[in-house]
Amino acid sequence: MIELVNVTKSYNGATKAVDQLTLTVPKGEIFGFLGPNGAGKTTTIKMVTGVIRPDQGEITINGKNIGTTPLEAKQQFGYVPDSPDQFLRLKGLEYVNFMADMYQVPKEVRGQRIMELARRFDMTSALGDSIQSYSHGMRQKIMIMGVLVHNPEVWILDEPLTGLDPKSSFTLKEMMREHADSGRTVFFSTHVLEVAEKLCDRVAIINKGKILFCGTFKEMQQHFQSDVSLESLFLELTKHE
Repeated sequence: MIELVNVTKSYNGATKAVDQLTLTVPKGEIFGFLGPNGAGKTTTIKMVTGVIRPDQGEITINGKNIGTTPLEAKQQFGYVPDSPDQFLRLKGLEYVNFMADMYQVPKEVRGQRIMELARRFDMTSALGDSIQSYSHGMRQKIMIMGVLVHNPEVWILDEPLTGLDPKSSFTLKEMMREHADSGRTVFFSTHVLEVAEKLCDRVAIINKGKILFCGTFKEMQQHFQSDVSLESLFLELTKHE
């Protein structure tokens, strides 16, 4: 579970990137976080993951406060950032093992877990190559593998499907569904509204740092008394903001 209560973040003491945001993402749910560029999505995710601090408000992950008990909170989640261009000098297997070391994954279970992830993402033959030699999609896959190797309760994914080929995209969406159905939490941002419409149990739409809507797609249709697509409702909701 992820909980944000009255979270605010300003830049330069003036522009509020996130403004009094309150949000609850329960267990057993795929939660989509949607908004136009500059809406506050990535700032929110960086605060949830402890990369930056909010000016005010409380953020907890499975009851652990990211501000006061950051190590305990960070043990609860795996975070895929919006850019996979990291640790380029390492080989794929070295990176995933490094992440396993960081989260103290026992040697007797990590090997099987790494090979299962590599199999699902078609990365088995590439594990011995340097990340620098990977395509963008392969880098994205190795970052996802590194995040999932400690089997975190909460997945926090910032545009995770960008650059993935159709098969890998399908695999990740399948794994997200499995994770939520097992009673755990998936929180992800995406620009691909068709994916959000088909995959998410609930969505929140943020613009200019404020939540404009939070609920199921069906609730959104009922609210606007319309049976059009999520894309159409999203454009209608954000055009005047």
